Amino acid sequence: MNYTLILHVFGVLLMAYSATMLPPMLVALYYNDGGAVPFLCGFAIAFGAGLIAWFSVLRRPRRELRAKDGFFIVVMFWTLLAIFGAMPLYLFTQPVISFTDAVFEAVSGLTTTGATVLTQLDDMPRSLLYYRQQLQWLGGMGIVVLAVAVLPMLGVGGMQLYKAETPGPMKDSKLTPRITETAKALWYLYVALTVICTLCYWWAGMGLFDAVGHSFSTIATGGLSTHDQSIGYFDSPLIEGICIFFMIISSFNFALHFAAIQNKTLRQYLIDAEVRVFLAVLLVIALVTALVLWLAGVYASPFDALRYAAFQTVAITTSTGFGAADFSVWPTVVISFLLVGSFIGGCAGSTAGGLKVIRVWLLVKLMSREIRRLIHPASVATTKIGNKPVSDRVIEAVSGYIGAYLIVFVVLLLAVLATGLDFITGFSAVIAALNNLGPGIGEVASHFQQVPNATKWILSLGMLLGRLEIFPILIILTPGFWRT
Repeated sequence: MNYTLILHVFGVLLMAYSATMLPPMLVALYYNDGGAVPFLCGFAIAFGAGLIAWFSVLRRPRRELRAKDGFFIVVMFWTLLAIFGAMPLYLFTQPVISFTDAVFEAVSGLTTTGATVLTQLDDMPRSLLYYRQQLQWLGGMGIVVLAVAVLPMLGVGGMQLYKAETPGPMKDSKLTPRITETAKALWYLYVALTVICTLCYWWAGMGLFDAVGHSFSTIATGGLSTHDQSIGYFDSPLIEGICIFFMIISSFNFALHFAAIQNKTLRQYLIDAEVRVFLAVLLVIALVTALVLWLAGVYASPFDALRYAAFQTVAITTSTGFGAADFSVWPTVVISFLLVGSFIGGCAGSTAGGLKVIRVWLLVKLMSREIRRLIHPASVATTKIGNKPVSDRVIEAVSGYIGAYLIVFVVLLLAVLATGLDFITGFSAVIAALNNLGPGIGEVASHFQQVPNATKWILSLGMLLGRLEIFPILIILTPGFWRT
Protein backbone atom coordinates (compact mmCIF):
# COMPACT_ATOMS: atom_id res chain seq x y z
CA MET A 1 0.00 0.00 0.00
CA ASN A 2 1.03 3.58 -0.56
CA TYR A 3 1.27 4.70 3.07
CA THR A 4 2.50 8.17 2.12
CA LEU A 5 -0.60 8.79 0.05
CA ILE A 6 -2.85 7.29 2.74
CA LEU A 7 -1.32 9.50 5.44
CA HIS A 8 -1.82 12.53 3.23
CA VAL A 9 -5.49 11.64 2.74
CA PHE A 10 -5.98 11.05 6.47
CA GLY A 11 -4.54 14.48 7.20
CA VAL A 12 -6.89 16.21 4.77
CA LEU A 13 -9.95 14.30 5.94
CA LEU A 14 -9.27 14.92 9.64
CA MET A 15 -8.80 18.64 9.08
CA ALA A 16 -12.06 18.70 7.13
CA TYR A 17 -13.84 16.72 9.83
CA SER A 18 -12.61 19.07 12.55
CA ALA A 19 -14.77 21.80 11.01
CA THR A 20 -17.88 19.84 12.03
CA MET A 21 -17.10 20.73 15.67
CA LEU A 22 -17.74 24.41 14.97
CA PRO A 23 -21.57 24.36 14.49
CA PRO A 24 -22.22 22.69 17.89
CA MET A 25 -19.76 25.16 19.45
CA LEU A 26 -21.87 28.01 18.05
CA VAL A 27 -25.00 26.33 19.42
CA ALA A 28 -23.30 26.13 22.83
CA LEU A 29 -22.45 29.84 22.71
CA TYR A 30 -25.99 30.74 21.65
CA TYR A 31 -27.62 28.76 24.47
CA ASN A 32 -24.75 29.37 26.91
CA ASP A 33 -24.93 25.76 28.04
CA GLY A 34 -21.25 25.23 28.83
CA GLY A 35 -20.48 23.13 25.76
CA ALA A 36 -18.26 25.61 23.91
CA VAL A 37 -14.98 24.49 25.53
CA PRO A 38 -15.42 20.74 24.85
CA PHE A 39 -16.19 21.40 21.19
CA LEU A 40 -13.35 23.90 20.84
CA CYS A 41 -10.97 21.31 22.32
CA GLY A 42 -12.41 18.64 20.04
CA PHE A 43 -11.82 20.91 17.05
CA ALA A 44 -8.24 21.60 18.12
CA ILE A 45 -7.44 17.92 18.67
CA ALA A 46 -8.87 16.76 15.33
CA PHE A 47 -7.42 19.66 13.34
CA GLY A 48 -4.03 19.32 15.04
CA ALA A 49 -3.85 15.58 14.32
CA GLY A 50 -4.83 16.17 10.71
CA LEU A 51 -2.29 18.96 10.34
CA ILE A 52 0.50 16.77 11.73
CA ALA A 53 -0.42 13.95 9.33
CA TRP A 54 -0.59 16.36 6.41
CA PHE A 55 2.74 18.05 7.22
CA SER A 56 4.45 14.71 7.74
CA VAL A 57 4.18 14.21 3.99
CA LEU A 58 6.59 16.83 2.68
CA ARG A 59 5.77 16.26 -0.96
CA ARG A 60 2.16 15.88 -1.97
CA PRO A 61 1.61 12.48 -3.64
CA ARG A 62 0.14 12.47 -7.14
CA ARG A 63 -0.55 8.78 -7.55
CA GLU A 64 -4.08 7.43 -7.86
CA LEU A 65 -5.54 5.44 -4.99
CA ARG A 66 -5.71 1.72 -5.56
CA ALA A 67 -8.72 -0.35 -4.50
CA LYS A 68 -6.99 -1.73 -1.40
CA ASP A 69 -5.91 1.79 -0.42
CA GLY A 70 -9.53 2.87 -0.63
CA PHE A 71 -10.76 0.04 1.59
CA PHE A 72 -8.04 0.72 4.16
CA ILE A 73 -8.79 4.47 4.23
CA VAL A 74 -12.53 3.93 4.61
CA VAL A 75 -12.23 1.44 7.48
CA MET A 76 -9.49 3.27 9.35
CA PHE A 77 -11.05 6.68 8.85
CA TRP A 78 -14.39 5.52 10.26
CA THR A 79 -12.47 4.14 13.22
CA LEU A 80 -10.67 7.45 13.66
CA LEU A 81 -13.96 9.33 13.36
CA ALA A 82 -15.29 7.33 16.29
CA ILE A 83 -12.29 8.30 18.41
CA PHE A 84 -12.13 11.97 17.46
CA GLY A 85 -15.93 12.27 17.39
CA ALA A 86 -16.04 10.99 20.97
CA MET A 87 -13.64 13.64 22.27
CA PRO A 88 -16.16 16.48 22.80
CA LEU A 89 -18.56 14.08 24.53
CA TYR A 90 -15.80 12.80 26.81
CA LEU A 91 -14.73 16.36 27.68
CA PHE A 92 -18.17 17.42 28.91
CA THR A 93 -18.31 17.97 32.65
CA GLN A 94 -22.10 17.91 32.82
CA PRO A 95 -23.17 15.27 32.03
CA VAL A 96 -20.11 13.15 32.81
CA ILE A 97 -19.59 10.62 30.00
CA SER A 98 -16.98 7.86 30.22
CA PHE A 99 -14.62 7.26 27.31
CA THR A 100 -16.34 3.96 26.46
CA ASP A 101 -19.76 5.61 26.45
CA ALA A 102 -18.45 8.53 24.41
CA VAL A 103 -17.04 6.21 21.74
CA PHE A 104 -20.24 4.13 21.71
CA GLU A 105 -22.36 7.26 21.28
CA ALA A 106 -20.11 8.59 18.52
CA VAL A 107 -20.09 5.28 16.66
CA SER A 108 -23.86 5.01 17.04
CA GLY A 109 -24.32 8.48 15.58
CA LEU A 110 -21.85 8.16 12.70
CA THR A 111 -23.20 4.76 11.68
CA THR A 112 -26.79 6.08 11.96
CA THR A 113 -27.61 3.27 14.39
CA GLY A 114 -29.39 5.45 16.93
CA ALA A 115 -28.51 3.37 20.00
CA THR A 116 -27.72 5.57 22.97
CA VAL A 117 -26.19 5.36 26.43
CA LEU A 118 -27.59 8.75 27.46
CA THR A 119 -30.75 9.29 29.47
CA GLN A 120 -32.71 12.37 30.61
CA LEU A 121 -32.20 13.95 27.20
CA ASP A 122 -34.73 16.70 27.91
CA ASP A 123 -32.31 18.15 30.48
CA MET A 124 -29.15 17.77 28.36
CA PRO A 125 -27.18 20.78 27.01
CA ARG A 126 -28.57 21.81 23.64
CA SER A 127 -25.14 21.75 22.04
CA LEU A 128 -24.63 18.10 23.01
CA LEU A 129 -28.05 17.16 21.64
CA TYR A 130 -27.34 19.01 18.40
CA TYR A 131 -23.96 17.29 18.05
CA ARG A 132 -25.51 13.83 18.30
CA GLN A 133 -27.99 14.68 15.57
CA GLN A 134 -25.26 16.15 13.39
CA LEU A 135 -23.15 13.00 13.74
CA GLN A 136 -26.02 10.99 12.26
CA TRP A 137 -26.50 13.42 9.42
CA LEU A 138 -22.83 13.28 8.46
CA GLY A 139 -22.78 9.51 8.68
CA GLY A 140 -26.01 9.09 6.72
CA MET A 141 -24.56 9.55 3.27
CA GLY A 142 -21.02 8.97 4.44
CA ILE A 143 -18.57 11.68 5.29
CA VAL A 144 -16.03 9.96 3.06
CA VAL A 145 -18.29 10.49 0.03
CA LEU A 146 -18.42 14.19 0.92
CA ALA A 147 -14.62 14.29 0.99
CA VAL A 148 -14.47 12.63 -2.43
CA ALA A 149 -15.69 15.88 -3.96
CA VAL A 150 -12.60 17.60 -2.57
CA LEU A 151 -9.93 14.95 -3.13
CA PRO A 152 -9.45 15.53 -6.89
CA MET A 153 -8.50 19.15 -6.17
CA LEU A 154 -5.79 17.78 -3.87
CA GLY A 155 -4.36 15.58 -6.57
CA VAL A 156 -5.92 12.39 -5.20
CA GLY A 157 -8.50 10.39 -7.17
CA GLY A 158 -11.61 9.35 -5.33
CA MET A 159 -13.30 6.51 -7.21
CA GLN A 160 -11.88 3.85 -4.91
CA LEU A 161 -13.23 5.68 -1.85
CA TYR A 162 -16.66 5.99 -3.42
CA LYS A 163 -16.82 2.30 -4.35
CA ALA A 164 -15.71 1.25 -0.87
CA GLU A 165 -18.15 3.58 0.90
CA THR A 166 -21.36 3.49 -1.15
CA PRO A 167 -23.90 1.03 0.31
CA GLY A 168 -25.58 -1.69 -1.71
CA PRO A 169 -24.59 -4.37 -4.22
CA MET A 170 -24.47 -2.04 -7.24
CA LYS A 171 -21.30 -0.24 -6.16
CA ASP A 172 -19.82 0.33 -9.60
CA SER A 173 -22.71 2.44 -10.89
CA LYS A 174 -22.26 6.19 -11.05
CA LEU A 175 -24.88 8.91 -11.36
CA THR A 176 -22.62 11.16 -13.44
CA PRO A 177 -19.50 10.45 -15.53
CA ARG A 178 -17.12 11.96 -13.00
CA ILE A 179 -16.91 10.80 -9.41
CA THR A 180 -16.61 14.36 -8.13
CA GLU A 181 -19.89 15.29 -9.75
CA THR A 182 -21.45 12.10 -8.38
CA ALA A 183 -20.49 12.98 -4.82
CA LYS A 184 -21.75 16.53 -5.25
CA ALA A 185 -25.05 15.32 -6.71
CA LEU A 186 -25.56 12.96 -3.78
CA TRP A 187 -24.94 15.69 -1.25
CA TYR A 188 -27.09 18.27 -3.03
CA LEU A 189 -29.96 15.80 -2.85
CA TYR A 190 -29.19 15.02 0.76
CA VAL A 191 -29.09 18.67 1.82
CA ALA A 192 -32.24 19.50 -0.14
CA LEU A 193 -34.20 16.67 1.49
CA THR A 194 -32.95 17.77 4.92
CA VAL A 195 -34.09 21.36 4.39
CA ILE A 196 -37.51 20.29 3.13
CA CYS A 197 -37.93 17.88 6.05
CA THR A 198 -36.94 20.61 8.52
CA LEU A 199 -39.51 23.01 7.10
CA CYS A 200 -42.23 20.35 7.22
CA TYR A 201 -41.50 19.51 10.86
CA TRP A 202 -41.43 23.22 11.74
CA TRP A 203 -44.75 23.78 9.95
CA ALA A 204 -46.28 20.79 11.79
CA GLY A 205 -45.54 22.30 15.20
CA MET A 206 -42.00 21.38 16.18
CA GLY A 207 -39.72 24.09 17.49
CA LEU A 208 -36.92 25.06 15.11
CA PHE A 209 -34.25 23.30 17.19
CA ASP A 210 -36.23 20.05 17.31
CA ALA A 211 -37.15 20.37 13.61
CA VAL A 212 -33.51 20.66 12.56
CA GLY A 213 -32.38 17.86 14.87
CA HIS A 214 -35.09 15.43 13.85
CA SER A 215 -34.68 16.20 10.16
CA PHE A 216 -31.00 15.26 10.52
CA SER A 217 -31.88 11.89 12.03
CA THR A 218 -34.87 11.26 9.73
CA ILE A 219 -33.03 11.80 6.44
CA ALA A 220 -30.05 9.85 7.78
CA THR A 221 -32.44 7.11 9.05
CA GLY A 222 -30.54 7.42 12.33
CA GLY A 223 -33.23 7.64 14.98
CA LEU A 224 -31.52 9.60 17.75
CA SER A 225 -33.85 12.21 19.21
CA THR A 226 -33.63 15.32 21.35
CA HIS A 227 -36.23 13.85 23.73
CA ASP A 228 -36.40 10.65 25.79
CA GLN A 229 -39.79 9.83 24.28
CA SER A 230 -38.49 10.26 20.74
CA ILE A 231 -41.22 11.22 18.24
CA GLY A 232 -43.81 10.15 20.81
CA TYR A 233 -42.90 13.30 22.78
CA PHE A 234 -44.92 15.39 20.31
CA ASP A 235 -47.98 13.06 20.25
CA SER A 236 -48.92 14.38 16.82
CA PRO A 237 -50.31 12.23 13.97
CA LEU A 238 -49.24 14.98 11.54
CA ILE A 239 -45.61 14.89 12.69
CA GLU A 240 -45.66 11.10 12.62
CA GLY A 241 -47.02 11.18 9.07
CA ILE A 242 -44.29 13.57 7.93
CA CYS A 243 -41.70 11.37 9.61
CA ILE A 244 -43.04 8.25 7.88
CA PHE A 245 -42.90 9.95 4.48
CA PHE A 246 -39.31 11.12 4.81
CA MET A 247 -38.11 7.85 6.34
CA ILE A 248 -39.47 6.04 3.28
CA ILE A 249 -38.02 8.62 0.87
CA SER A 250 -34.61 8.31 2.54
CA SER A 251 -34.77 4.53 2.22
CA PHE A 252 -35.03 4.74 -1.58
CA ASN A 253 -31.92 4.48 -3.72
CA PHE A 254 -30.62 8.03 -4.06
CA ALA A 255 -29.91 7.34 -7.73
CA LEU A 256 -33.69 7.25 -8.20
CA HIS A 257 -34.06 10.72 -6.70
CA PHE A 258 -31.32 11.93 -9.03
CA ALA A 259 -32.98 10.34 -12.08
CA ALA A 260 -36.43 11.67 -11.12
CA ILE A 261 -35.09 15.21 -10.83
CA GLN A 262 -33.15 15.01 -14.10
CA ASN A 263 -36.09 13.56 -16.02
CA LYS A 264 -38.65 15.69 -14.14
CA THR A 265 -40.93 12.71 -13.57
CA LEU A 266 -41.98 10.43 -10.73
CA ARG A 267 -42.13 7.48 -13.13
CA GLN A 268 -38.62 6.45 -12.03
CA TYR A 269 -40.03 5.38 -8.66
CA LEU A 270 -42.98 3.53 -10.17
CA ILE A 271 -40.91 1.43 -12.56
CA ASP A 272 -38.19 0.53 -10.07
CA ALA A 273 -38.69 -3.09 -9.04
CA GLU A 274 -36.87 -2.75 -5.70
CA VAL A 275 -39.05 0.19 -4.64
CA ARG A 276 -42.21 -1.76 -5.40
CA VAL A 277 -41.04 -4.72 -3.34
CA PHE A 278 -39.93 -2.42 -0.52
CA LEU A 279 -43.31 -0.67 -0.34
CA ALA A 280 -45.12 -4.01 -0.48
CA VAL A 281 -43.05 -5.30 2.45
CA LEU A 282 -43.85 -2.19 4.49
CA LEU A 283 -47.56 -2.48 3.71
CA VAL A 284 -47.78 -6.16 4.67
CA ILE A 285 -45.85 -5.74 7.93
CA ALA A 286 -47.86 -2.65 8.91
CA LEU A 287 -51.26 -4.25 8.22
CA VAL A 288 -50.41 -7.52 10.00
CA THR A 289 -48.96 -5.61 12.97
CA ALA A 290 -52.02 -3.36 13.21
CA LEU A 291 -54.38 -6.34 13.07
CA VAL A 292 -52.54 -8.22 15.83
CA LEU A 293 -52.36 -5.11 18.04
CA TRP A 294 -56.09 -4.52 17.65
CA LEU A 295 -57.11 -8.16 18.19
CA ALA A 296 -54.78 -8.42 21.21
CA GLY A 297 -56.48 -5.38 22.77
CA VAL A 298 -53.29 -3.29 22.90
CA TYR A 299 -55.31 -0.49 21.28
CA ALA A 300 -59.07 -0.33 21.52
CA SER A 301 -59.39 1.65 18.31
CA PRO A 302 -58.34 0.07 14.98
CA PHE A 303 -57.24 3.53 13.85
CA ASP A 304 -54.84 3.86 16.79
CA ALA A 305 -53.54 0.37 16.10
CA LEU A 306 -52.93 1.28 12.45
CA ARG A 307 -51.35 4.62 13.38
CA TYR A 308 -48.73 3.18 15.71
CA ALA A 309 -48.24 0.01 13.66
CA ALA A 310 -47.53 2.01 10.52
CA PHE A 311 -45.06 4.29 12.28
CA GLN A 312 -43.11 1.55 14.04
CA THR A 313 -43.09 -0.62 10.93
CA VAL A 314 -41.47 2.11 8.87
CA ALA A 315 -39.17 3.23 11.69
CA ILE A 316 -37.84 -0.28 12.35
CA THR A 317 -37.77 -1.65 8.80
CA THR A 318 -35.87 1.40 7.54
CA SER A 319 -33.52 1.01 10.55
CA THR A 320 -34.36 4.54 11.71
CA GLY A 321 -35.46 3.40 15.15
CA PHE A 322 -37.71 6.30 16.11
CA GLY A 323 -40.43 5.57 18.63
CA ALA A 324 -44.00 6.85 18.71
CA ALA A 325 -44.95 4.17 21.24
CA ASP A 326 -43.13 1.72 23.50
CA PHE A 327 -43.18 -1.25 21.14
CA SER A 328 -41.08 -3.34 23.55
CA VAL A 329 -44.27 -4.07 25.55
CA TRP A 330 -46.19 -5.22 22.47
CA PRO A 331 -46.94 -8.95 21.97
CA THR A 332 -43.82 -11.03 21.28
CA VAL A 333 -45.06 -12.09 17.86
CA VAL A 334 -45.36 -8.45 16.80
CA ILE A 335 -41.88 -7.59 18.04
CA SER A 336 -40.43 -10.59 16.22
CA PHE A 337 -42.27 -9.62 13.03
CA LEU A 338 -40.86 -6.10 13.22
CA LEU A 339 -37.33 -7.37 13.83
CA VAL A 340 -37.64 -9.47 10.66
CA GLY A 341 -38.38 -6.23 8.86
CA SER A 342 -35.18 -4.70 10.24
CA PHE A 343 -33.18 -7.55 8.68
CA ILE A 344 -34.64 -6.64 5.28
CA GLY A 345 -33.90 -2.93 5.66
CA GLY A 346 -34.23 -0.32 2.92
CA CYS A 347 -33.15 -0.11 -0.71
CA ALA A 348 -29.57 -0.34 -1.92
CA GLY A 349 -27.95 3.06 -2.35
CA SER A 350 -29.95 4.54 0.54
CA THR A 351 -29.07 5.61 4.07
CA ALA A 352 -31.04 2.68 5.55
CA GLY A 353 -29.43 -0.33 7.19
CA GLY A 354 -30.24 -4.04 7.09
CA LEU A 355 -29.40 -6.54 4.38
CA LYS A 356 -31.11 -4.32 1.77
CA VAL A 357 -34.29 -5.24 -0.09
CA ILE A 358 -32.58 -6.20 -3.33
CA ARG A 359 -30.32 -8.72 -1.60
CA VAL A 360 -33.20 -10.40 0.23
CA TRP A 361 -35.28 -10.38 -2.94
CA LEU A 362 -32.46 -11.97 -4.94
CA LEU A 363 -32.04 -14.60 -2.25
CA VAL A 364 -35.76 -15.47 -2.45
CA LYS A 365 -35.53 -15.66 -6.25
CA LEU A 366 -32.46 -17.88 -5.98
CA MET A 367 -34.31 -20.24 -3.62
CA SER A 368 -37.25 -20.31 -6.04
CA ARG A 369 -34.91 -21.08 -8.93
CA GLU A 370 -33.31 -23.98 -7.08
CA ILE A 371 -36.73 -25.44 -6.23
CA ARG A 372 -37.74 -25.29 -9.91
CA ARG A 373 -34.50 -27.01 -10.89
CA LEU A 374 -35.17 -29.84 -8.44
CA ILE A 375 -38.64 -30.30 -9.92
CA HIS A 376 -37.48 -29.87 -13.55
CA PRO A 377 -33.76 -30.74 -13.72
CA ALA A 378 -33.53 -30.11 -17.48
CA SER A 379 -35.03 -26.62 -17.31
CA VAL A 380 -32.97 -23.47 -17.85
CA ALA A 381 -33.86 -20.84 -15.25
CA THR A 382 -32.85 -17.18 -15.44
CA THR A 383 -33.01 -14.95 -12.39
CA LYS A 384 -34.45 -11.52 -13.14
CA ILE A 385 -35.07 -8.31 -11.23
CA GLY A 386 -37.95 -6.67 -12.99
CA ASN A 387 -37.30 -7.50 -16.64
CA LYS A 388 -33.52 -7.46 -16.32
CA PRO A 389 -31.56 -10.70 -15.95
CA VAL A 390 -29.13 -10.84 -13.04
CA SER A 391 -25.66 -12.19 -13.71
CA ASP A 392 -24.32 -15.16 -11.78
CA ARG A 393 -21.52 -12.92 -10.48
CA VAL A 394 -24.04 -10.64 -8.76
CA ILE A 395 -25.92 -13.62 -7.33
CA GLU A 396 -22.65 -15.06 -5.99
CA ALA A 397 -21.77 -11.71 -4.40
CA VAL A 398 -25.19 -11.43 -2.74
CA SER A 399 -25.05 -15.02 -1.49
CA GLY A 400 -21.54 -14.44 -0.15
CA TYR A 401 -22.60 -11.27 1.62
CA ILE A 402 -25.60 -12.87 3.30
CA GLY A 403 -23.45 -15.82 4.34
CA ALA A 404 -20.84 -13.50 5.81
CA TYR A 405 -23.59 -11.52 7.55
CA LEU A 406 -24.96 -14.64 9.25
CA ILE A 407 -21.52 -15.78 10.38
CA VAL A 408 -20.68 -12.32 11.76
CA PHE A 409 -24.06 -12.19 13.49
CA VAL A 410 -23.48 -15.50 15.25
CA VAL A 411 -19.94 -14.54 16.30
CA LEU A 412 -21.10 -11.19 17.68
CA LEU A 413 -24.01 -12.84 19.49
CA LEU A 414 -21.74 -15.37 21.19
CA ALA A 415 -19.31 -12.61 22.16
CA VAL A 416 -22.10 -10.48 23.62
CA LEU A 417 -23.58 -13.41 25.55
CA ALA A 418 -20.13 -14.11 26.97
CA THR A 419 -20.18 -10.65 28.61
CA GLY A 420 -23.16 -11.68 30.75
CA LEU A 421 -26.24 -10.49 28.83
CA ASP A 422 -29.29 -12.70 28.74
CA PHE A 423 -30.20 -14.23 25.38
CA ILE A 424 -33.15 -11.95 24.55
CA THR A 425 -31.21 -8.78 25.34
CA GLY A 426 -28.07 -10.00 23.59
CA PHE A 427 -29.95 -11.19 20.50
CA SER A 428 -31.82 -7.90 20.08
CA ALA A 429 -28.69 -5.84 20.85
CA VAL A 430 -26.74 -7.54 18.06
CA ILE A 431 -29.68 -7.07 15.68
CA ALA A 432 -29.83 -3.40 16.66
CA ALA A 433 -26.10 -2.94 16.08
CA LEU A 434 -25.52 -4.96 12.91
CA ASN A 435 -28.69 -3.66 11.21
CA ASN A 436 -27.93 -0.12 12.42
CA LEU A 437 -31.38 -0.14 13.99
CA GLY A 438 -30.83 1.36 17.46
CA PRO A 439 -33.45 0.21 19.95
CA GLY A 440 -33.64 -3.40 21.10
CA ILE A 441 -35.73 -5.27 23.63
CA GLY A 442 -35.06 -6.53 27.12
CA GLU A 443 -32.44 -4.46 28.95
CA VAL A 444 -31.70 -2.37 25.83
CA ALA A 445 -35.28 -1.40 24.99
CA SER A 446 -34.70 2.28 25.75
CA HIS A 447 -30.94 2.70 26.16
CA PHE A 448 -27.64 0.80 26.45
CA GLN A 449 -26.37 2.53 29.57
CA GLN A 450 -26.53 -0.51 31.85
CA VAL A 451 -24.77 -3.05 29.62
CA PRO A 452 -21.11 -3.89 30.44
CA ASN A 453 -18.33 -1.87 28.83
CA ALA A 454 -17.06 -4.96 27.01
CA THR A 455 -20.50 -5.34 25.43
CA LYS A 456 -20.45 -1.72 24.26
CA TRP A 457 -17.11 -2.23 22.47
CA ILE A 458 -18.40 -5.39 20.79
CA LEU A 459 -21.58 -3.63 19.70
CA SER A 460 -19.54 -0.67 18.45
CA LEU A 461 -17.67 -3.07 16.18
CA GLY A 462 -21.03 -4.49 15.09
CA MET A 463 -22.29 -1.02 14.19
CA LEU A 464 -19.19 -0.36 12.08
CA LEU A 465 -19.54 -3.75 10.38
CA GLY A 466 -23.17 -2.98 9.56
CA ARG A 467 -22.48 0.54 8.29
CA LEU A 468 -19.61 -0.54 6.04
CA GLU A 469 -21.48 -3.69 5.00
CA ILE A 470 -19.01 -6.14 6.54
CA PHE A 471 -16.64 -6.84 3.65
CA PRO A 472 -14.37 -3.76 3.86
CA ILE A 473 -13.54 -4.65 7.48
CA LEU A 474 -13.18 -8.36 6.72
CA ILE A 475 -10.91 -7.54 3.79
CA ILE A 476 -8.36 -5.65 5.86
CA LEU A 477 -8.40 -8.48 8.43
CA THR A 478 -7.41 -10.96 5.74
CA PRO A 479 -3.66 -11.86 5.74
CA GLY A 480 -3.58 -11.73 1.94
CA PHE A 481 -4.56 -8.05 2.03
CA TRP A 482 -1.19 -7.19 3.59
CA ARG A 483 0.97 -9.47 1.45
CA THR A 484 0.60 -7.61 -1.84
